[in-house]
Amino acid sequence: MTQFQIAEWNRRFIREEVKTGEICIDATAGTGRDTVFLAELVGRNGRVLAYDIQQEALRQTEERLRVGGFKERVDLFCKSHTRMGEDVQENTIACIMFNFGYLPGGDHAISTKADTSIQAMKTGLKLLRPGGLMSLCIYSGGDSGHQEKEAILSFLKALDSHQFLAIVSTYFNRNNHPPIPALVYKLGAAKRNS
Repeated sequence: MTQFQIAEWNRRFIREEVKTGEICIDATAGTGRDTVFLAELVGRNGRVLAYDIQQEALRQTEERLRVGGFKERVDLFCKSHTRMGEDVQENTIACIMFNFGYLPGGDHAISTKADTSIQAMKTGLKLLRPGGLMSLCIYSGGDSGHQEKEAILSFLKALDSHQFLAIVSTYFNRNNHPPIPALVYKLGAAKRNS
């Protein structure tokens, strides 16, 4: 492994799970890196839905998609990730990616919050297909996220172990509130395109 950043750590697992032709969600589009990553994985016959409440985030995401040639594979939504259930059916999504915190380079006052993040995760777990994966990048340093981090970790700990497998990792020897990578697998046999 050449990179040790949190997003790349989670992407290693996502690459093994998502197949061409599937549907994925970037629940927090941000600058669009994860949206482009998912668009590459799903291929020409797949679909990615990307959500953000900030128009600037969607503008940056759209530009990355245009440069990468992936715009036709992605639907962008300027609305909360709590509403992603309005756009897809339950048990159909291969992967949902979350990056909690604020838009890199953006206003720190606009960030994800514990209550809406938990609500979005609950919705996301219903949307995942059996064998689907939810990726969480939990940032809590500086001026944001300590309450949100604790709420997310408590939520993951309480998940029904017969329905979900929650894996939480840590950068154990790093100081200053390092980010926490987490994965949630929806148990059950996956129906995949080959």
